[in-house]
Amino acid sequence: MTKKILALPGDGIGKEVMASTLNVLNYLIESYDLDFKVTEMNVGGSAYDAEGSPIPDSVLEEAKKSDAVLFGAVGGEKWDDLEWDLRPENALLTLRKELNLFANLRPAFLFNELSNASPIKKEIISNLDILIVRELTGGVYFGEPRGLNIETQPNYAFNTMIYNEDEIRRIAKVAFEAAQKRNKRLCSVDKANVLEVSKFWRSIVTEMSQDYPDVELSHQLADNTAMQLVLDPNQFDVIVSSNLFGDILSDIAGTLTGSIGMLPSASLDSSFRGMYEPCHGSAPDIANQDIANPLAMISSLSMALKFSLKEEKISKKLDKSIKTYIKNGHRTKDIAAGEAHINTSEVADIIIEILKNE
Repeated sequence: MTKKILALPGDGIGKEVMASTLNVLNYLIESYDLDFKVTEMNVGGSAYDAEGSPIPDSVLEEAKKSDAVLFGAVGGEKWDDLEWDLRPENALLTLRKELNLFANLRPAFLFNELSNASPIKKEIISNLDILIVRELTGGVYFGEPRGLNIETQPNYAFNTMIYNEDEIRRIAKVAFEAAQKRNKRLCSVDKANVLEVSKFWRSIVTEMSQDYPDVELSHQLADNTAMQLVLDPNQFDVIVSSNLFGDILSDIAGTLTGSIGMLPSASLDSSFRGMYEPCHGSAPDIANQDIANPLAMISSLSMALKFSLKEEKISKKLDKSIKTYIKNGHRTKDIAAGEAHINTSEVADIIIEILKNE
């Protein structure tokens, strides 16, 4: 059966890193005779400019029919003054919600050859390998009511952080099972010292731990975890957290590696259909300069091959080619440490050449 892939480049460097990734994907389709159909459509600011909506109905319909969505990045100052429903970022949240992509997997790993690019001392960061499991469709980003009141004095704004038991159980299940396949350690992060929703979260995760006796469960407060990620990141194996805390912690973890341009992510539903995107944003300040690092997007393709497209062997080959690429000294500007670097448009050809020779 044909597997459907929807490519959504988006804005800024999203277009550049997606172009590199689709070059690699097209090579894999041709070389391994994969029965994939790839469709490319606008999303975010580019979709708003063309169609008046950051996520046109046609895009959402195509996404719902797809086995995997490859998502570049959205946003930029050009659209910052739009109403929330029209802003590019709303496309991302809408896709997550409409596709029921409740589990966000964000690996943070270090290629030891790039340890000098990390702001953390080599002896602290060496062999970093963390998986952050972030709940993606609940919490304060989606909670109602929310709003801004400018009709009374003083003006005020409000949001709602809310989780029900089912939402907590399903993300905790993903995290426990991920820990079972790794080093069997799970740290649940919350703010149970001040938030009722976090107290509830902690009680549910603690109860569920009885079903996973082989996994060592610990709890940390989110502010402490942020500090510990910098001081001693290798204490962590799998981290599970709510939408807000997971968003913050995964960006901290990404920075440890030296460049957030290196890190992929997967957002999955209960049947492992998903959306795959780099952890970096649209970076309009470096867009159209051919200097963006596409490895996070290419690694996101690898995650799509593994989880949604059921081509784990090819995923492993692609991961191996990326390791070889790094080992051979290829560097885009973000990880070149001031030395000579290659351009975005060159990366795919190098990866493809490595794949040919493996």
